[in-house]
Amino acid sequence: MLYSLSSFKDTKLNFIVFFSIFAYYFMHDMEFSNVRVSDVKIAMGALIKSMRVRRKLTQVELAQRLNRSRITIQNAERGNNVTLDTYLLILQFFGEIESFNDYIQSKIDDCHEIESIY
Repeated sequence: MLYSLSSFKDTKLNFIVFFSIFAYYFMHDMEFSNVRVSDVKIAMGALIKSMRVRRKLTQVELAQRLNRSRITIQNAERGNNVTLDTYLLILQFFGEIESFNDYIQSKIDDCHEIESIY
C-alpha cells in the first residue's frame, strides 16, 4: 500500500492514521498484518514531505533548521532509514510531537487497562 502526497492534505488526521498503523503493528507483539514496515516508512516520508511543502520549505532549509543534512531529509521523505531522533525532531519542528506523544500515551493507557482486567 503506497501513499501519494495528495493523500496527506489533512496533516492532523493523516498523522493519526499513520501512527494508528504504526502502533497497530508494533503493539500487537509484532503480529504480521497486511501493513509492511516499508509501507509505514513510505507513508511517514510522504507526511514529512507534505508538511515541508505546506510550509514552503526546501529540503535544504528544513535541514538547516534541524541541524541535519539535506540527504537526511531526503532519506526521511523517501522512506529510507533515518533515526528515531530525526523523525521526532521533524515532528517537533512541525508542531506534531505533542499529538504523537498523546497518541503513544493513550496506547500505553489502553495496555494498562487491558492488563488490569486480569
